[in-house]
Amino acid sequence: MEKPKVVLGVSGGIAAYKACELLRRLTESGHDVRVVPTEASLHFIGAATWSALSGHPVSTEVWNDVHEVPHVRIGQHADLVVVAPATADLLAKAAHGLADDLLTNTLLTARCPVVFAPAMHTEMWEHPATRENVATLRRRGAVVIEPAVGRLTGVDTGKGRLPEPAEIFEVCRRVLARGPVAPDLAGRHVVISAGGTREPLDPVRYLGNRSSGKQGYALARTAVARGARVTLIEANTGLPDPSGADIVRVGTATQLREAVVMAAADADVVVMAAAVADFRPAEYAAGKIKKKDGQEPAPIALVRNPDILAEVAGRRARPEQIVVGFAAETDNVLANGREKLRRKGCDLLVVNEVGERRTFGAEENEAVVLAADGAETPVPFGPKEALADTVWDLVSPRLA
Repeated sequence: MEKPKVVLGVSGGIAAYKACELLRRLTESGHDVRVVPTEASLHFIGAATWSALSGHPVSTEVWNDVHEVPHVRIGQHADLVVVAPATADLLAKAAHGLADDLLTNTLLTARCPVVFAPAMHTEMWEHPATRENVATLRRRGAVVIEPAVGRLTGVDTGKGRLPEPAEIFEVCRRVLARGPVAPDLAGRHVVISAGGTREPLDPVRYLGNRSSGKQGYALARTAVARGARVTLIEANTGLPDPSGADIVRVGTATQLREAVVMAAADADVVVMAAAVADFRPAEYAAGKIKKKDGQEPAPIALVRNPDILAEVAGRRARPEQIVVGFAAETDNVLANGREKLRRKGCDLLVVNEVGERRTFGAEENEAVVLAADGAETPVPFGPKEALADTVWDLVSPRLA
C-alpha cells in the first residue's frame, strides 16, 4: 500500500526544534513526510537536518526544481498538511491567502485536511488580529489546535506554547483516519467533563470513584481533530493534557459544577463524561480522623451533591445547545439508562456497564447511546476513541 503523504510545514519560531520529534513519529508510523520550512525557520533547524530525517529534498523557494512545479504539486498530492510550529505571521499569511514562499503556496493548493499548531508569545496569541485570523481559518475548515500553557521563550510563561509533539501527532492521526472530509465541528465550542470527583472527609481521606478520565480525554482529542474548540474540565485524572484543549482542573463536585456552568454559557455542546459523586460528607474534619482502640468509627453523614447534568440540560444557555450525559450502571443497564435519560432531560445518554474490571481505567469501552427521540445506537467493544467518534457522529447532525 502507498504510504499516506504528509507535508510538515515549519515556520520560524523557537519551537521548530520540537518538529523533529513530530517528524520522527510520523515517519516511524508509516507516513511519507516531506518537510517544507520557511526561510526564517532555517535559523533554528537547518535544511540538512530536515532532509536527512525525512529522506526528501528540502527547499523554501518556488524557484527550485521548477520543472516539477513544486508550489502546486506538493499540496495537490498531500493527504495531510500540518504546520508546527505555526507562528502569528504564518497564520496571518494563510488567513489572507498570501503566497510568498513554498509553504504558503502549498497551503493555497492543498485540497486535503490542514492542521495548524500555533506557537507564539501570549500577547501575540491574544491579539485581536491573530484571533480573527484563527477564526477565519477555522471557518474555512482548517483545524487550528489551541496552544498549550507553559514556559515560553526566556522567562515568560503563559498560553502560546507549542503542544507536545506526541499530542500533535495524535491529532494528525485522527484527522488522517477521517479522510478528506470537512471537520464537522469546525467553529463549534464543546465542553467536556472527565475524570472522577473527590469529596474530602478530612485532610487525608476522600470519597471517590474509579473513573480514570480516559473516555473524556478521548472525546476531547477526537473533537479537536474534528475542528472544535474544546474546553476540558478534568477532575483528578493525572493524564497528560490533550493537545488543543483548554484545560480547567477541579477536584470536587461543587467545583466541577461551577466550572461546567461557566464554560457552558457559550458552548454548542456539553458532554458530561465525568463520574460525579452523588454524595459528599456533611461535615469536613479539620484534622485527620483518628482510629481509637476499642471504638467503632462514628457514622459519616452524607448530603447530596448538585445534579450537574440535569441542571445543564434544564437551563441551557440557548435552545439549540446539545447536552450529552453518561450513565455508568452495574445492573438493568438499559432500563436504568432509559429512565435516567427521561429524568435528566439530555439529548443523548451514553450507557455502559461498569465494574471493578470493566470500563474504569481500561483502554476499551462498550456502550449504547440512547437518544431523546427514542433511537438507540449500540457501540461494540473497542477503543474508547471509537466510542468518542460515534458520539460526535450523533451530535454533528443535531447541531445542523
